[in-house]
Amino acid sequence: MNFVEELRWRGMIHDLTPGTEEYLAKGMATAYVGIDPTADSLHIGHLVGVMILRHFQRCGHRPIALVGGATGMIGDPSGKSLERNLLDEETLRRNQDGIKSQLAKLLDFTSNEPNAAALVNNYDWMRSMTFLDFIRDIGKLITVNYMMAKDSVKKRFDGEGEGMSFTEFTYQLVQGFDFVHLFDTMGCRMQLGGSDQWGNITTGIELIRRKLGGEAYGLTCPLIKKADGTKFGKTESGNIWLSAAYTSPYKFYQFWLNTSDEDAKSYIKIFTMLGRDEIDALIAEQNAAPHLRPLQKRLAEEVTVMIHSREEYDKAVEASQILFGGATAETLRKLDEETLLAVFEGVPTFRLPASDILDAPFVDVMVERAPLFPSKGELRKLIAGGGISLNKQKVEEPTQPITESDLIAGKFLLVQKGKKSYYLVIAEA
Repeated sequence: MNFVEELRWRGMIHDLTPGTEEYLAKGMATAYVGIDPTADSLHIGHLVGVMILRHFQRCGHRPIALVGGATGMIGDPSGKSLERNLLDEETLRRNQDGIKSQLAKLLDFTSNEPNAAALVNNYDWMRSMTFLDFIRDIGKLITVNYMMAKDSVKKRFDGEGEGMSFTEFTYQLVQGFDFVHLFDTMGCRMQLGGSDQWGNITTGIELIRRKLGGEAYGLTCPLIKKADGTKFGKTESGNIWLSAAYTSPYKFYQFWLNTSDEDAKSYIKIFTMLGRDEIDALIAEQNAAPHLRPLQKRLAEEVTVMIHSREEYDKAVEASQILFGGATAETLRKLDEETLLAVFEGVPTFRLPASDILDAPFVDVMVERAPLFPSKGELRKLIAGGGISLNKQKVEEPTQPITESDLIAGKFLLVQKGKKSYYLVIAEA
């Protein structure tokens, strides 16, 4: 497979240096993507760079994921208007371990083939370098004029934010030295990244030329935005994380399922490994019957299985059926507490002492203790008409007592009026 052609039809190329395609055509190449270890999990904004590495490996080349332990201590000014909080070594190491476990699902680090992926941390080669060594060996090679001409620097000096510290100003040199080091020690002649990294990448290429007399290459992808121009990957509640501890598989699945038709057409090319013919067929299917949302469903399936597992995907689909389909009481009881709360986020919720619920008549709890309904008379009429369910089972008798066996996970009651109105009652000790 041709790596550049593969990315091109997927809409994943913004810039590439002259000679890149010719270099890749010569045989197995080595390239790296830098990942900022600001947390112990990647979020979906990182996924673009990792998918590029995945395609790179699939095309027979060798990918390197560089965790920026050293650069993470400085803070990349690209695309930012404010200084960032710096991290200590212990936090960086913990974050690296979390990131590595996620990358292992997406890149093959264990293959016996020459293109097995590698994970490196720039702190390992930067920590022993003194400031004097750095300014003598690296700083002298690049002029201040060259550094000032970079967009990431110019924007900060032209009034975006509060200027820039010397620490952040030197970031492009530190990242450039990473490229020099990987070129020299691992034969890495190419750096990949988002379009905001172009300035840092070209600084690295220039350092390699001036210090080692070598030729290196760069390729960037566009920064992903939604069709409406807003930032990709951000929701009202913050980032969509790859770690289930921060974003449940159900919420992760829902994020992809709820993308717009226009976004789904581009996301399925960027965030899945599906081939061109299959994607074209899905887009044609979507255009013919957009209400069935085949594109969003397949996108959500592919990405959720890739990041979590087939089992977690199946659970997320089942959980979705509770709100939008004919799920059973058994399905409801299989949910773990976190997923149940995610499914019913935003649903009117009432918290009551367990002593006010257990052994009390259903109608008393729902009218007097948790005021879900205005009167017992109205509730009785709804029950008589088959319009009230408790935990996905029709309530037959208004005075039936609520027992401990009714509590899902020992604490939840799900009350449903008609098809779409839900209420959650939480029994507290």
